[in-house]
Amino acid sequence: MSVDQWSERAQAYVESDAHRSGEDLDLLVEWAAGARRALDVATGGGHVARRLREAGLEVITCDPAPGMRADVTCRAESLPFAADAFDVVACRTAPHHFDDVRAAVGEMARVSSDRVLIVDTVYMGEDVEEAEVVRDPSHVRNYTEAEWRGFVEEAGLRIEELETLEHAFDFASWLARTGCEGAAAARAESLLGGRVADGKLTLDKLAIRAVKGA
Repeated sequence: MSVDQWSERAQAYVESDAHRSGEDLDLLVEWAAGARRALDVATGGGHVARRLREAGLEVITCDPAPGMRADVTCRAESLPFAADAFDVVACRTAPHHFDDVRAAVGEMARVSSDRVLIVDTVYMGEDVEEAEVVRDPSHVRNYTEAEWRGFVEEAGLRIEELETLEHAFDFASWLARTGCEGAAAARAESLLGGRVADGKLTLDKLAIRAVKGA
């Protein structure tokens, strides 16, 4: 999907109930404690940056879509910042869209002097992967815990904490954010099976707190 299409969705992500709150967002704030300067990668609706600023951090945001109104327009795979420029680098609910997740994690590690915090949906089977693509063709892939451990370790980081969380949110809104309707919406719901219940979709997320050095 083009950055223009992402820009058109910007307000929907600002208002998204699935993005503006959640246990994972609270966890990122907790894990960032003690840091002074932070980078929010692929900021989207800006929810991580908002919460970190509320916690007293100085935050720079970046995103490839101009419509997201980030401080810097760039891809996660090519961050235009000096090595060790930030105490903490955070990225939430975006890596499954990255063209090269290894390169992105490597860049996040490079520009962090201390810790890298990542939250994303975890691999839940091929039916869920297909549903994700039906709903949003820009979806590349969700990754397993083992794959994430590999990406992080390859980037020279050490995992200090890792948690799996359940995230439930409004299913209709999830479809509407990408304009998924009709037969495509029905197909996505069928593929998701029991993950959709009482109007809510529940997905599993992986939260990683990694640090630089041995």
